[in-house]
This record gives sequence, C-alpha cells and structure tokens, in this order.
Amino acid sequence: MTGADVRAAAAAATAVLRPAGDRDWTVRAGGLDWSCWTTAAHIAHDLVAYTGQVSGRPGGGYLPFDLRVRADATPAEVLTIAAAAAGMLAATIDAANPDDRAWHFGPCDPGGFAAMGVAEILLHTHDLTRGLGLDWSPPAELCAGVVRRLFPDAPGGDPVPVLLWLTGRAPLGDRPRRTAWTWQATLS
Repeated sequence: MTGADVRAAAAAATAVLRPAGDRDWTVRAGGLDWSCWTTAAHIAHDLVAYTGQVSGRPGGGYLPFDLRVRADATPAEVLTIAAAAAGMLAATIDAANPDDRAWHFGPCDPGGFAAMGVAEILLHTHDLTRGLGLDWSPPAELCAGVVRRLFPDAPGGDPVPVLLWLTGRAPLGDRPRRTAWTWQATLS
C-alpha cells in the first residue's frame, strides 16, 4: 500500500466523522472500552508512531515518543490532528525507499506501515461510527489492500466483512466473532 491509500482512508474517515462533531464523543466507540474521543486520538497517535518508525528506521523497537492530544481538544480538533497525522505518514511513506525497513515486531517495509495506517483509520472509524450512531462502511478497495498485505491467510470473500471479522469486530458467515487476532506486517 502507499501514501495515496493512507490519504484516501483519512478522507473517508473525515467525510463521515466531521459532520458528527457536535455529538457526544464521550460515549464508547463501538465494541471498544475507549470513548469516541480517545479512539480518534489513538488513530492520530498510531499514525504519528508509524511515521517515526518509517522515518527513523529503527531496527529493534519502537522509538520512545508519544503524541499527546490535549484533553481540552474538541472532537473537530482531534479529527484535524488525525488528518494531519495521516498526511505526515503518507508523505513519509511516499518519500521512503521501498527497500527501507523499520521495526514493527520485526522488519517492516513502508508499504506495511501504510497498510497498518490504513487499517487503524478504517477500523477505528468503523468503531467511531458505531459509537456515534452513523451509517458507514469502510471502502472495499482499501479493505482489500489491508487484507492482502496484513492477513496472508485470510479467507476469500467481500473484503469489508472479511476485514471486520479478521479484526474481531463481527462474525463472518458461520464463523463466530474472533476474540484474539494479529496482523502480519513483518517481512521474511
């Protein structure tokens, strides 16, 4: 996946969430234990962390820094922070050499970090829309890219319900909702 995919995921998230900025963001985000506000701040945090990894290229762990979103930030401001973080990640991925590697529980390429960024945006936007009572489904083409890159043993089928099942958000046909999962971002 590429920076363009990260930008597309962020645009989809912003389009559905920005009009809901006046709703109660203290409610739980779907099935998560986090509030909607905390979940949106988490998206920004992860995107900034991935940006640092791709840019710094550490080989043995995560760089020791965190994004802190001020507690008085409004939902609209948190969404703007998440969009800015997506832009930083996208630009960093676009500037990286595809052969670069950085640590994410092993060596990971810029495309893997792009896929993880897209996954964070889409999956947590799904959580947010459930918590805020919005009707939304992640874009199928972006879900397909995430499934291809991060879940090599995924079952076939429509990529949206497959991704939601792979990440413990919904059952898939006769397969019950997963209670544990992980993605495979590292390269051999």
